[in-house]
Amino acid sequence: MAGQTIGRPALAQSSSQIIVRDAETEQLMRDYATPIFKAAGVNAGATRIILVQDRAFNAFVANGRKIFINLGTIMEAKTPSELIGVIAHETGHIAGGHLVRQRLELANAQIYAVAGMLLGAGAVVGTARNRQVGVDSGGAMGAILGPQEMVRRALLSYQRGEEQAADIAAVKYLNASGQSPKGLLTTLERFQNEMLFKSQALDPYLLSHPLPAERISNLQEQARRSPNFDKPENPALQARHDLVRAKVIAFVGNTAETGRRYPLSDTSLAARYARAVAAYRNGRLPDALAQIDALIATQPNNAYFHELKGQTLLEAGRAGQAIEPLRRAAALAPRGVSIRVMLGHAYVATNNPTYANDAIKILTRVTQEEDDNADAFQFLSMAYERKGDQANAMLSAAQGLFLAGKFVEARTQADRAKRQFKENSPGWLKADDILEYRPPKD
Repeated sequence: MAGQTIGRPALAQSSSQIIVRDAETEQLMRDYATPIFKAAGVNAGATRIILVQDRAFNAFVANGRKIFINLGTIMEAKTPSELIGVIAHETGHIAGGHLVRQRLELANAQIYAVAGMLLGAGAVVGTARNRQVGVDSGGAMGAILGPQEMVRRALLSYQRGEEQAADIAAVKYLNASGQSPKGLLTTLERFQNEMLFKSQALDPYLLSHPLPAERISNLQEQARRSPNFDKPENPALQARHDLVRAKVIAFVGNTAETGRRYPLSDTSLAARYARAVAAYRNGRLPDALAQIDALIATQPNNAYFHELKGQTLLEAGRAGQAIEPLRRAAALAPRGVSIRVMLGHAYVATNNPTYANDAIKILTRVTQEEDDNADAFQFLSMAYERKGDQANAMLSAAQGLFLAGKFVEARTQADRAKRQFKENSPGWLKADDILEYRPPKD
């Protein structure tokens, strides 16, 4: 696992301190989501699942077609159906157009709030004129805040309705794709148990989500009517789930947590995976490599075991030795963008100019697939530098800095790059776009 930061250790956070990239986890989430998206009529190619470094059990939709899943959700979901239920719920928001309608509701709410403020202000003026002696502060403030509070409650009520609609849609998608809704109920029951101790003090009208007990009550009968309700977990999917969960726990948690969850007495493949990651994270290089080689011997075609070996060697300063396992991983998992970025990193980290073209080829393809991958652009800049192509080195650096939100540094590099390119050439235009960009003031 790696964050979107150059040369940082595994699971390093991105420049936004949130986003995490991991090919294995991303592929599993895509495989979970594909039948759900199909059932919902959602374009899978236009919808991304993004991993968030947060230990809370949560997921949400933002920016239209991006589903954000906290690592904590993966750590605590014991079965595939629990995570699939979460994805189905979030897909309900996308298919239902909730974000678009929420913006409209918010716009209307702002209009009503302004109107309420004006009416409240009018009441204050009327009070002052009638009394001829100052203003009744309590009554006047109540007149001003009253409409705002009503608007806030109306918006929250609207959002609670959307959550319930997404729950119902989730069960529909699960049924249509031949999957059990039991995992969704398990997730809601987890929320209920977590809220039992505090729900008595909550005003239900001030919540953005229905209380878990209410959600369970609404869904339980519908879910239990599903012909797939008691359908067992797919063994192959459960095995992949266990491996990903072990990996995330070992990267996110400390040594003590990993040891507690996966003691030496546990000889399962998932436990061995977790302990290999823990050995790597603790800098026990010979031990880590021995454990990873044992994993590879068990599953020679597991791309992510080869990836872990390459990452371990790369982070240990053995870039040349990291290339072969990373090549193998990239061949076995061609959709693994973060693996290819790591391979490009290994190429440039060798400081061997003969690898420059290999790095440029693989990283250029990544930037074409993901034009928002800051790491790929930064490593691409290094590759062009090794080759002596200063213009493209500066342009790639500018693009990487721009994506990282470092606009001043990006403009400096773009200005230098622009002078190297022929006017109106593709490189010149890309540099000019960065120079012309003005970030929002808010």
